[in-house]
Amino acid sequence: MKKAPKNVDTYIAAAPKKVQPRLRKVRAAIRKVAPDAAENISYGMPFYNYKGRLAWYGLQRTHIGLYLRPPVIAEHERELSRYVTTKSAVQLPLNRDPGLANQEAGQGPDET
Repeated sequence: MKKAPKNVDTYIAAAPKKVQPRLRKVRAAIRKVAPDAAENISYGMPFYNYKGRLAWYGLQRTHIGLYLRPPVIAEHERELSRYVTTKSAVQLPLNRDPGLANQEAGQGPDET
């Protein structure tokens, strides 16, 4: 069993080099919308706490899982329609840009 990372920097550094930029992009998007959120590691992945549990994200084999508290995903169903979602998770595929920069600007996801 791998040793749990001590912080988000070590979590990202331990990921394969080719996915590190995508992990940093997810991190930056969360920090942009919740700049006062405390950043920690929980369940072995990055975790953000702001007046309660806000978000987690973690590298999976084929995607980055972004885990949010309900009803956030349901409230943004239209914007997230091109992703696989559950009540509390969004799968950001590794084979295309997650489109987070455009989402923040209120536009559609990147087409790459």
